[in-house]
Amino acid sequence: MFDEPDQLFDVAHIALAVLDGQGAVTGWTSAAEHLVGYSPAEIVNQPSMTLLDSLEDRARAASVAEQCRVQGGWDGVVTVRHRDGRPLRLRLHIFPLLNTAGDGRWAVLAQEMQRTPGSELSRMMLEPILVHSPVGVAVLDTDLRYLWVNDMLTYGGAVSREQRLGRRPTEIAPHEHVKRIEGALRKVLETGTPVLNWEIFGPTPMDPTRQHAWWTCIFRLEDSVGRVLGVWYMNMDNTDRWRAREGLALLTEASARIGSTLDVVRTAQELAEVAVPRFADVVAVDLLEAVLHGEEPVSGQAAGLVLRGAGQQSIHDGFPEATERANDVLHRSSDSVSARCLSDGLPILESLADVSSSAWVTENPARAAMVGAFKIHSVLVVPVRARGVRLGVATFLRSQRPDPFDQDDVGLAEELVARAAVCLDNARRYTRERRAAVTLQRSLLPRGLTTDTVVEVASRYLPAGAPHAVGGDWFDVIPLSGARVALVVGDVVGHGTHAAATMGRLRAAVHTLANLDLPPDELLAHLDDLVISLIEQEGADDTAEAKGQAMASSVLGATCLYAVYDPVTRRCTMARAGHLPPAIVAVDGTVTFPDLPAGPPLGLGFLPFESAELELPDDTLLALFTDGLIDDRDRDVDAGLAQLADALAVPAPALENVCENVTEALLTGLPSDDAALLLARTHGLDASQVASWDLSCDPAVVADARHLTVRKLAEWGLEELQFTSELVISELVTNAIRYGAEPIRLRLIRRDMLICEVADSSSTSPRMRHARTTDEGGRGLFLIAQLARRWGTRYTASGKIIWVEQDLPAPGTSPSIAHARFHEPEVRPRTSQDTLGAPGSGRR
Repeated sequence: MFDEPDQLFDVAHIALAVLDGQGAVTGWTSAAEHLVGYSPAEIVNQPSMTLLDSLEDRARAASVAEQCRVQGGWDGVVTVRHRDGRPLRLRLHIFPLLNTAGDGRWAVLAQEMQRTPGSELSRMMLEPILVHSPVGVAVLDTDLRYLWVNDMLTYGGAVSREQRLGRRPTEIAPHEHVKRIEGALRKVLETGTPVLNWEIFGPTPMDPTRQHAWWTCIFRLEDSVGRVLGVWYMNMDNTDRWRAREGLALLTEASARIGSTLDVVRTAQELAEVAVPRFADVVAVDLLEAVLHGEEPVSGQAAGLVLRGAGQQSIHDGFPEATERANDVLHRSSDSVSARCLSDGLPILESLADVSSSAWVTENPARAAMVGAFKIHSVLVVPVRARGVRLGVATFLRSQRPDPFDQDDVGLAEELVARAAVCLDNARRYTRERRAAVTLQRSLLPRGLTTDTVVEVASRYLPAGAPHAVGGDWFDVIPLSGARVALVVGDVVGHGTHAAATMGRLRAAVHTLANLDLPPDELLAHLDDLVISLIEQEGADDTAEAKGQAMASSVLGATCLYAVYDPVTRRCTMARAGHLPPAIVAVDGTVTFPDLPAGPPLGLGFLPFESAELELPDDTLLALFTDGLIDDRDRDVDAGLAQLADALAVPAPALENVCENVTEALLTGLPSDDAALLLARTHGLDASQVASWDLSCDPAVVADARHLTVRKLAEWGLEELQFTSELVISELVTNAIRYGAEPIRLRLIRRDMLICEVADSSSTSPRMRHARTTDEGGRGLFLIAQLARRWGTRYTASGKIIWVEQDLPAPGTSPSIAHARFHEPEVRPRTSQDTLGAPGSGRR
């Protein structure tokens, strides 16, 4: 240690003063004399306090001395008075010195602030920036009391410097966000870890009702030796940028979430869910009644509006603010807020500080209590419109958010609702088209399946759910001649009205072909030809190219399964065109899927169709279905068939219960594709209901045929039909003997009608003609047409069958030839190739 350290520093030209323990100057270098102007003779042994110019510096001299004793030194800036009287700002560094005697002394190194490299430039640049900066800056001591603030933190005089200096932040504004700021300041003071880019929200003294976003950074202040002096922070009001960012984020989220389905109500609910709580505390979306049904809303406000609650969302569970619940029908007068909003196409913004002056509150008395209970202070009603169509209104409420709606919020709400309105209108249009397609589909399907004693039937049809819409699945039960029944199920490619229309055309074609009594394989061949013809016709239609392509794509690749059940033989003949085989449930509950010949889908025309014949005992259950019932995104066809078999095997008291078991097992919701199911339980005819005889070609056998018929009718208690039946049998057997060939067979079937059939091995068929008055014959078939309910020709592998159906007489009636009404038939000119019914059925 040096006994005279001031001599050493003097050589180094360093301004140094040495103080004793009482603060008196004991050493003074020439550099110190040059800096302050006092010679050693004038200053040595004088109290160092005499050099201080500022009363503030003199007042804190005691605390500096205490800090030196505790911390071993001090760094800081003080103002001293030069010998010529001018103030001089010096940066001091105080540290302890020990001499050989061990006396405590202190060395004070001084440097003029203006001579610090860059100090003057820094002061000239930084002071105006900090004082007038748009960024608020404040310095706080270790007790978190303000030492310095710039103009921005005075908020234009709303909080003066005098109110801040010497006080902690929470003493000035005891808000929640200020408490968080003070906690962050204390943490930075203790840890030294700065807080960067912190965003905090709260009101300002100038705008206490609105939330502001503050960008904040906090740093700890330390001197050159690392002693903690305090903290400083800067913050900036970032509200405009924050609101713009939040609005953009809200619209981005709305684009992703709204319109996930083509359901009107779900889309309205998505709008409400997106807006809460990011934009409002309560949202209600009310749509015009017509919109929910997919219809075009009518214009005009004279009679007011009929709305229905579609979407509701609240920050509270259960939506306790609701005065009207979802799905409620809402009647609004023509001068209501909703009606004016929709009529003018402009949003309506109201403050609810005074509920008596609010038109939105006064139009519904229940709203006043709700507004008071939940402290709702602001309401915004926005029209929901898209493509020039008004759809409804969206109502936004704020309660817990302290800031009311303003014009910026109005613009954001309009943009949000506009995006949702497009999705709502898309859903409305889809609903309209789907309802039209479903209506068309259901109108083309059989409204009531034929109830017959030979088959007991039940069915289910489920149209596809969104986004696919209704398709072209169909089924039918068609009564045929000879007590037989045709069961048919089909599937048209595609969805929508084109598919439904195509389905209707195919179903009508199947009906027509079925009335010709064609075997299943021949029927599918004719249907395939028809489909090819339709494709060619639609492809050649240049005026409706798009429509033709849609229709052609629907009809090409359509599938069909056609089955004919004969209750007399208890056999079923089936053929399929690209369709899945049916399920057959035996009496013991065993389920099988017969291996039918697989024909190609309709419209391809390169492979023949083949039939298969199966024997079905009484009470056998036949299940015809489309692939939409068993095929699904989460299930392949084999798994679907296994589930179908399990569901069909469950015992049920009636076919309707079987249908329910199947649909519940395989369809948990709306299917992704159309699903059709047709169940038929077979009941063969008892032997006592059928009588048949083989006849020879001898004309004398006609009388025997009449006697056999009369005797059987007597056994059946149908004496009333003897006369007409004799006429029918005489004509048919005579024609078979005269124009047909052996073997000839007569068969009578008694059901809910009497069926007379005469079969022979000839393929020629008689025809009904218009006999002249001078002709001796040609009136037999004309009489049959007048007396019979229905008649026609059916071809078989060995020939043909002429059949006639007669209604059974009602109890108490006694029909005779006198009761028959004869009418001249309107017969068009026929060629020699024309056949009876061509061949088919004739009706009286």
